[in-house]
Amino acid sequence: MLRYLPFLLVLALWIYAFIDCLNTPEDQVRKLPKPVWVLIVVLFGYVLFGSLAWLLAGRPRRTAGAGGGWGGGRGVRGGGQWIAPDDNPDFLRSLDDEHKDRKKDGNGPDDGPKG
Repeated sequence: MLRYLPFLLVLALWIYAFIDCLNTPEDQVRKLPKPVWVLIVVLFGYVLFGSLAWLLAGRPRRTAGAGGGWGGGRGVRGGGQWIAPDDNPDFLRSLDDEHKDRKKDGNGPDDGPKG
């Protein structure tokens, strides 16, 4: 089984680089146009040249405040940092609005059983 390990590692790196290259927006690709990078990764990925070239030279740099590259969403501040829901003012505001709506309808948690 260990004799297949190098092949599997190269294959995994090749697949990762290919998918990463396809998912990277065109305006964030460095050095060469995106279609050229896709060709380099596909044609030279098996010998590690294409995959390593993409990871080192073509892939966009991730900044320290980017939160691991995950962007957008409710749990992300303007600076790109992920914040927990209990610290997110938008989430807390939505809970407060929901609580007010329930209380107004008479279905709130403070309303006991009717009877």
